[in-house]
Amino acid sequence: MTRRARTISRWVLTVFMVGAGVNHFLSPEPYVGMMPQALPAPWTLVYLSGAAEILGGLGLILPETRRLAAWGLIALFIAVFPANLNMALHHLPLGTRELPGWALWARLPLQGVLIWWAASFARRDRS
Repeated sequence: MTRRARTISRWVLTVFMVGAGVNHFLSPEPYVGMMPQALPAPWTLVYLSGAAEILGGLGLILPETRRLAAWGLIALFIAVFPANLNMALHHLPLGTRELPGWALWARLPLQGVLIWWAASFARRDRS
């Protein structure tokens, strides 16, 4: 990947993560609804994951924080997987929107794509 493409990719992930994180605060109900019942304090976990998404996204901007932010995002994507799995297993709506079953299951491999994407910034820069 060229340096320019890598920079664009990093900024796209940054904007995506910050936007997703902000959405946890603007519209937390859909995220609370997908939480497994076994987890305590779902509202707190939604706000914490939103803050982690914002911080991880912003952390990708600076070279000094990029690797740590990327590893943090990888950990976050792994941590939220149970909520996505819970949503698919129980055919939960996304807020007020019913999603088709295939879409709920298709979201699961997306976590792997997000992990791979973040991992591309977790490696040491060879420049």
